[in-house]
Amino acid sequence: MLELQNVDKVYRSRGKPPVHAVRALDMTVKQGEIVALLGSSGCGKTSTLRMIAGFEDVTSGSIALDKRRIETLPPAQRRVAMAFEGYSLYPPLTVRENIAFALKARQLSRGEVTRRVGAIARLIEIEDILDSYPRSISGGQQQRVSLARALVRDADLYLLDEPMGQLEPQLRAVLRGRIKGLLAERGMTAIFVTHDQTEASALADRIAVMEDGVLQQFASERELKDRPANLFVASFIGEPPMNLLEAEVARADGGFRLSIGPDVAFQLDGPTLDPAAGRALANSPRLRIGIRPQKISVGSGDVRVRVVSNQWLGDQSHVAGECDGRLLIAVTPNKVAARPGDTLPFALESRHLHLFGADGNCIRHAEAA
Repeated sequence: MLELQNVDKVYRSRGKPPVHAVRALDMTVKQGEIVALLGSSGCGKTSTLRMIAGFEDVTSGSIALDKRRIETLPPAQRRVAMAFEGYSLYPPLTVRENIAFALKARQLSRGEVTRRVGAIARLIEIEDILDSYPRSISGGQQQRVSLARALVRDADLYLLDEPMGQLEPQLRAVLRGRIKGLLAERGMTAIFVTHDQTEASALADRIAVMEDGVLQQFASERELKDRPANLFVASFIGEPPMNLLEAEVARADGGFRLSIGPDVAFQLDGPTLDPAAGRALANSPRLRIGIRPQKISVGSGDVRVRVVSNQWLGDQSHVAGECDGRLLIAVTPNKVAARPGDTLPFALESRHLHLFGADGNCIRHAEAA
């Protein structure tokens, strides 16, 4: 188990203002769990990974691996294996020798080293370049070698920095399944950094969403989509992301009426609301509402939109429509016979609404399907 408590990272350079890369990070990764650090560039993902590995100092806070404090230990004593985004291969060594390096350092038998190198090479599909040198292989191949070199080791924790970012999509899809199978079969605890939601969803048991050095939410993919903690998670997770609209709040019929324009309004019954949500609505003349594109029905309903775009992606249509000056995006598994400029009915139900307060935090989630 890995525990990060109140971890901060501040970069200081002479003549430049300090950069607060990671802020008061608390996170616990369970034994055998696969976790993704997901976020945009510069959000603190790689800094977090490098602090765990020991390649960056912790400004403050603590890191414990299997109840052993490691934040002050040198990297070699942490029992952590890391695959770097920049590969960091040894140029004078062949691919085979790069992968075997840590195994030989443990003085394993030649037969055991050969067996383990061969097994990981088959899994990662690099058997044909084992006798090549790093300078003679492609960036994607170097990335796979770096990944193999980490996964072949016996470690308490595996850290993977953008492990498949340089690979072509078809190979990436194949390797995701194989790597997840390997990690699960061996009960390996792993954290990987990615900006790719598909990769995070395919590999991780839980996803830590980061922005501006702050952990926004740490949960399963399903919970991130169905119960986003705040506006950032709601807008970041999902493809297309959640529709977010500003609404006026007014008391009506024992509940609240949320209006996003002259033609679109929702009624929320007071008795069905959580007390905290009721208080927030009573004290908020305006707030943000959110609805997932997949929860908007196309071709029926009372909301009339002017079609802005209509894309058929082979298995679903993405339809963008304008209503009362707001853009709504809907996703449907059916082909939609509509052209830009056409008028089309959308159905939006209040039970599918997420509500966000003035501070951006979610005060009411949509009802479970």
